[in-house]
Amino acid sequence: MPDSSRDFTRLLDRASAGDPTAARELLPLVYEQLRASAARMMAAERPDHTLQPTALVHEAYLRLVGQGHTTWQNRAHFYMAAAESMRRILIEHARRRGRQKRGGDWRRLHFDSVDLAGKDLPIEEILSVDEAIRRLEERDERLAKVVRLRFFAGLSNGETAALLGVTDRTVRRDWTLARAWLFRDLSDDS
Repeated sequence: MPDSSRDFTRLLDRASAGDPTAARELLPLVYEQLRASAARMMAAERPDHTLQPTALVHEAYLRLVGQGHTTWQNRAHFYMAAAESMRRILIEHARRRGRQKRGGDWRRLHFDSVDLAGKDLPIEEILSVDEAIRRLEERDERLAKVVRLRFFAGLSNGETAALLGVTDRTVRRDWTLARAWLFRDLSDDS
């Protein structure tokens, strides 16, 4: 088990380069955090969703360590990549479901009645948020990271601050600004 941030990053690098031993050593170190993030994401899903939190973690982990050599700068970078991977997996599932329904009855997300960090959002609304986050990322990358960590990974302000290397106050300010921007962006689309 790594005893420093540098050792952890080396283990990440070895795992992403395809070292099966490193991948096996890394999984127990990150599993609980990934499982908690997946459970928060899945809490927003419909009850009959075919993907379970454990499967979401495993699929995301395989994508992270099996996609060829990716150099992660640190633990925060790895968890950001994991949250992004889980988000993409859920969106892929939603898109497949939408295609099966031939468009389904997708609704536009209205922030005046829904808290962005809420657990009750259907996947169709998460897709609307995802598109808005992509637009936000073009304007301000850190705000988009804050939204992904808070909304998709379900992290607190403090956890997000630690991962991004900023203060809790900065994350609170960014979260407020990002929510306002997303509210305006999504309201303009409806």
